[in-house]
Amino acid sequence: MTSFVHIQAQNDSLSKPSIHRVSTIILDTLPILKKDTVQITTQIQKVQSKGEFIADTLVTEVLKDTVMYNPQDHHRLADLDARWKQELYSSGLFDTIYRTVTEQTYEEVVYPELSTDTLKARLARLNQRTPFNIAYNKSLESVIKSYLKNRREHLERLMGLSHFYFPLFEQELDRQNIPLEIKYLAIVESALRPRAKSRVGATGLWQFMFGTGKQFGLEVSSYVDERMDPIMATKAACKYLANLYKIFGDWDLALASYNSGPGNVTKAIRRSGGYKNYWNIRSYLPRETAGYLPAFLATMYIFEFAEEHDLQPVKPKFAYFETDTVKVKQTIRLEHVSESMNIPIEELQFLNPSYKLDIIPFVKDEDYVLRLPLEKTGTFVANESQVYALAKAEFDKQEKPLPKLFEAESKIRYRVRSGDYLGKIARKFGVRVSQLKRWNGLRSNNLRIGQRLSIFPKKPVTSSSSKVAAAKKQDFSNAKIYTVRSGDTLWSISKKFSGVSIENLKTWNNIRGSGIKPGMKLKISKS
Repeated sequence: MTSFVHIQAQNDSLSKPSIHRVSTIILDTLPILKKDTVQITTQIQKVQSKGEFIADTLVTEVLKDTVMYNPQDHHRLADLDARWKQELYSSGLFDTIYRTVTEQTYEEVVYPELSTDTLKARLARLNQRTPFNIAYNKSLESVIKSYLKNRREHLERLMGLSHFYFPLFEQELDRQNIPLEIKYLAIVESALRPRAKSRVGATGLWQFMFGTGKQFGLEVSSYVDERMDPIMATKAACKYLANLYKIFGDWDLALASYNSGPGNVTKAIRRSGGYKNYWNIRSYLPRETAGYLPAFLATMYIFEFAEEHDLQPVKPKFAYFETDTVKVKQTIRLEHVSESMNIPIEELQFLNPSYKLDIIPFVKDEDYVLRLPLEKTGTFVANESQVYALAKAEFDKQEKPLPKLFEAESKIRYRVRSGDYLGKIARKFGVRVSQLKRWNGLRSNNLRIGQRLSIFPKKPVTSSSSKVAAAKKQDFSNAKIYTVRSGDTLWSISKKFSGVSIENLKTWNNIRGSGIKPGMKLKISKS
């Protein structure tokens, strides 16, 4: 994490030039920073420790009158965070839930940890506090026991994600006077993945089709898909559900029509002889809708009685209220924010899912915003002119369209390694996940180690003669060598050398992504 924060000196010794010294202080809590400018030459290393683990290390480095803070997480704890992030961007949960809803068999499930009598009693208690018709039946019992027996790990991961999204859902549901239990619908719809897309094109947390999204004010353009925006999609879903409830006067039927459309529900009512209870018309509904409400009620039961079933949610890195938004002042890539603010690109993609190309456009009369972790928001605002300057410089250096077509031997074969996922591979080669899936005929985001992928990189590999010409074009005979220090980023290094950009550093040193390590030698060309 790189913060550009000015601090006020607390005594006279700090304001005078002094010999560089390093002191180590064991702290219970991190210091509170004040935003004022002061020239300081002291380097202080502060370590927060807990038992045998070092939680984090705060290194203060001096750059004239600017202090850079670079917390370095313990590698074992960082590995746990990395695993959590991989779960956020995995499509496994969505695919699993989709199959569960469409392929549920409702056969008897042996699960001795939950007796039928106990389940009946708990469903009766749940029925008393919700407006849904929750009554015991063998089909519902089958779904609940199947989930508890076969999907415990998935459920715990979903419970972790719910800590991030449910506060947002509940706020809007309460505002529009809709039962708070509707929040569980987003689990059945999308497994809480804002970029989830079904086989028929329904998109986002609430799985809006293109036309329905437009009907409820969700914009879809080349840059933005508001069906993937958690706030806007939730507001639209609440309006849609409220309209459906006005039509049917029953929340069970409103949910069924949300899934299959009001027309299919009214046809099922006619075919049943006029019944209006979901369970009485269920056999006349499309197969997916027939499994929809049982999945919703089973999810509600398990979340409401999670403690009784000893389910332990995987906690998210931060909650929704620990984030904030900034209205953009010019077009900017999430990659620019990631490199300048030292925020992992996956976090920014998770917080800003509606930007299809990871680009936030600046359009007159539109309020496009960048959502950031709360502790980074002030830092971004304080340095936004520099960040925007970086973004503009990078955009200006982009390769312009050529006046005529050219051929290049650009296809490569990539072998999937442990820890790889489509988003990571796409960023590595400068392409989109959708392109990787199209080139390799992938229907889901699942990969296996050793799998071979065909990739056409953004910067194609041309013929050998072109490579030689390119190599000759850049002369490194007079290049300066820079040794990477602790806390350095490509952005901070580029600022130390006039006329050097992040892209220059990547090209000169064959760097993919933004990963550099202390001690690494970088070539800085003078030609």
